[in-house]
Amino acid sequence: MATIELQNVSKTFSHQSFEAGSHVSRTTMRQQSDRAFAERVINQAETERDAHRLAGSKIVALDQVSLVIPNGQTLAVVGPSGCGKSTLLRVIAGLEGDYSGRVLYDGLDMQTVQVKDRYIGMVFQSYALYPHFKGEGNLGFFFKVHKVSDMETQERIRITSEIMGIGFDALLERKPGTLSGGQQQRVAIGRAIVRNPQLFLFDEPLSNLDAKLRVQTRLEIKRLLHRFQITSIYVTHDQVEAVALSDLIAVMRAGRIEQIGDYATLRDSPATAFVAGFLGTPPMNLISGGIIADGVLRLSHYAFPLPDALKPQVQAGQALTLGMRPEAIQLISSSSMPVTKPANPGIHLQGTVDMVEPDFAHQQQVIYVRVDDGSGAISFAVTAELDAAIVGATVEVVFPPDQLYFFDSATERRIGNTL
Repeated sequence: MATIELQNVSKTFSHQSFEAGSHVSRTTMRQQSDRAFAERVINQAETERDAHRLAGSKIVALDQVSLVIPNGQTLAVVGPSGCGKSTLLRVIAGLEGDYSGRVLYDGLDMQTVQVKDRYIGMVFQSYALYPHFKGEGNLGFFFKVHKVSDMETQERIRITSEIMGIGFDALLERKPGTLSGGQQQRVAIGRAIVRNPQLFLFDEPLSNLDAKLRVQTRLEIKRLLHRFQITSIYVTHDQVEAVALSDLIAVMRAGRIEQIGDYATLRDSPATAFVAGFLGTPPMNLISGGIIADGVLRLSHYAFPLPDALKPQVQAGQALTLGMRPEAIQLISSSSMPVTKPANPGIHLQGTVDMVEPDFAHQQQVIYVRVDDGSGAISFAVTAELDAAIVGATVEVVFPPDQLYFFDSATERRIGNTL
C-alpha cells in the first residue's frame, strides 16, 4: 500500500505528426493507447485551418495535474471522453514517459523506476489476458518473470483463488478464448491481486460487460477493495461505479482536474459549472443568459435574488449562469393531472412540458419544462412523482431562493465557492 502524489504533472503530444486531413496522422494517433484522447486530437486537428499555427504546437493530455491519494483509499476519475483519464492512469503506472512534474509513491519519485518494479496490479477494459495461457498461467506469469519458485507460485495462486470466491478455481484450467467477458475480467482481477500489489489501477474494467455482469463484478471489486484496503485509482464513465467504489472522486476536463472530493461534496458544492452539470442523474440545471442588475440576477423577465454574502462578489452588468438541482424545484400545479400543492416562497415560473422521462426505479419522472415569455426561452428539468405531468401540459414550478447556485459565465467558477 502507498500514498500516491502527483505534483504539477503535464503530458503533451506533438501536433506535427497529425496535421489536419493526414491519413498517416490518423493511423499514428489511433495507435495511441488512450483512444478517446487520440480522437480528441484528430477532431481538433481537423477543425484547424491554419497550418502555420499548427506547426510545432503541442496537444496537452495532462495540464499541471496535482493530487494526493491517501494510503488505502480509492480515487475514481470521471470525465468526458478524451479528457485525459486513461493518460493520467498510464503516467502513474509508468506506461507513459516523457512527462513533466513528479509522480511519488510514499514520497519516492518514480521517474526512473520501471513498471515491473512498481508492484502495480492493473485491470484493463479489454482484459489484456495472454490468450495462449490458461487462467493459471496468466496468474503465474508475474512469478515466472521474477523467477519465483513453483511451490510459492502455486501457493499464491491457491490463496488468490480462495479470495476470488466460488467458481474461480474452475477458470484456472481454461484459456481466455473459452471464457465469457465476465469470467475473463475475474481472471484479470485475480491476476492483479496475486502479485500482492501496493497500488491497484482500474481502466474502465466494466465497460465491456452487460448490465447484470457489471453489477456482479462491481460488487466483487467493492468486496476486494474493502478487504485489502489497497490504494486504488478507478477510471470510469459511470457515475454509479464511481460513487459505489470510491472514497474520493476527481472530475477531469481537457487534461485538468476540475475538483476532487467525495460525491456529496461535489454534488452539493460544485466548484465550477462543469462539475455541476456533469455529476448527478439528472445533473444540475444550468441556465445561462443572466445579468446582474439592481442587486439581483435578471433572467428573461424574472428576477432571482442574490444572497447577501454574494452581493459584494459581483458587479452590475456581470453575466452569470443560474444553477438549480431538478429535485430542488417544486412542481405545484399541472394542467394534465390534479397536482396542486401549497404556494411556496420563491420564484414562480409557468411553462410547457417538452418531454417526460419516467424513472420507475425511483418512482418518479423527470419533466423537461420550457418557459417562453416572448423575451427569451429558458428550459430546465424537474423531478416529480410519476404521472405528475404529460407532454404539452402547462405546469407551474417554484425555484426556492436558498437552493440557487450562481456561476460566472466567463470563468465558470461558482460565485461564493469556498472550496
